[in-house]
Amino acid sequence: MFWRTFMLMKLSFHGATRTVTGSKHLLHVNQDTKILLDCGMFQGMGRDTFKLNSDWGFDPTELSHVVISHAHIDHIGLLPKLVKDGYKGKIYCTPATATLAKLLLIDSAHIQEADVRYVNKHRRMDKREEVEPLYTEEDALEVFPLLETIPYNEPYKLDNNVELLYTDCGHILGSAAVNLKIKERGVTTRLTFSGDVGRYRDMLLRSPQVFPQADYIIMESTYGDKLHDLMTAATEKLLNHIVETCLENKGKLVIPAFSLGRTQEILYMLNRLELEKRLPPLNYYVDSPLSVKITEAIKRYPGCFNSNVQEVLRRDDDVFSFKGLKYIEDVQDSIALNDNREPCVIISASGMAEAGRVKHHIANNISDGRNRILLTGYCEPQSLGGRLKLHPEEVKIFGMSHTVRASIDEITSLSAHGDYEDMSQWLACQDPREVKKLFLVHGEYDVQQRFKERLIRKGFADVEIPDQHQVFGI
Repeated sequence: MFWRTFMLMKLSFHGATRTVTGSKHLLHVNQDTKILLDCGMFQGMGRDTFKLNSDWGFDPTELSHVVISHAHIDHIGLLPKLVKDGYKGKIYCTPATATLAKLLLIDSAHIQEADVRYVNKHRRMDKREEVEPLYTEEDALEVFPLLETIPYNEPYKLDNNVELLYTDCGHILGSAAVNLKIKERGVTTRLTFSGDVGRYRDMLLRSPQVFPQADYIIMESTYGDKLHDLMTAATEKLLNHIVETCLENKGKLVIPAFSLGRTQEILYMLNRLELEKRLPPLNYYVDSPLSVKITEAIKRYPGCFNSNVQEVLRRDDDVFSFKGLKYIEDVQDSIALNDNREPCVIISASGMAEAGRVKHHIANNISDGRNRILLTGYCEPQSLGGRLKLHPEEVKIFGMSHTVRASIDEITSLSAHGDYEDMSQWLACQDPREVKKLFLVHGEYDVQQRFKERLIRKGFADVEIPDQHQVFGI
């Protein structure tokens, strides 16, 4: 009774606080209604990663609803653990997010199990206690019956007092801003969670939509102090890297690329080069079983593509295919690429080069000066990709030191995250005077501080940068 009479709603933040992974934000509507926004896994946080992924900061059994913004693992990756730890309610997402989540969570489970097998092998040798994975494939399968799909722009009642509206955020296929209307004690509170904000001139997807006026906004801030290069330059830069590495130096171009989003963008650029008759005659390997599955899944949602892609589809029924493209699924075929001396392009996950087959390709090719590692997106500073961006003379991979002789380069214009102009444009539909508080999440702290100053100048008077497990009354 005390809660119902005196207690305000609360927001607590349990991930992606002053860092860019582990998105989890908890809305306490009242004693009986608690809504978790995203359930993301921390990635690339070094020795702290396992502890961060083990400590919820809340009781999963007390949650009423889970609402997901999009299917990246740093936004959905702990759903199997959440269900394993006692959550039994529905998990809301868009239809495309549900399709992608099923692929990504199974893959994540396989990674958890493989990592634990490797760790336990060494722990047994040292006679130390063995560890368990965060979750298994069996745990991941328990998530899928709980998924409830909600289309864009169709209001949906979570219960008598809470209404959900998804608006397209243009970040990846199925990504959405979460718009909630909460009625409590005769008062309606409007809260929007951005998820991740995409770009207004994205290579593949539609631009982010306008969203309803909000009283409170939880907003990502990954590139809150940066402007991206124009995407139109990315194709030319990619072509130049192929020519310099494969044709002139007779080497291998290794491209770490996220299975979802980045891989498809690179394939689309290579397809365009073939249509323009400029694609060098090489073998182009996509060495990631997950990338193969995701690319096929994305083809089932052509309506999410922007008008430019729709135009290409009138001339080419598969915008992700071209001459010389070879998909590698079998692990032995992947290993065989290391003994192949031919100049070629290898596109492989993960994008931060922290896990997956690309880590092996980098280890096998980084000490040859003919080769090049081409980074194409954000990398956590502690990840292998983040360390390579510093152009070290040596780098440790799988516990072994490697001399860095391959060139390290990056294409910065391919990010699926909007820069500060994109994020400012996304916010332009809001009257800042009606926004009582704006919370910045999913960004490095120094970047967030600079973005906060920019937002204050735009009229958002109260901007907070939450810390891990911090609680705010609203």
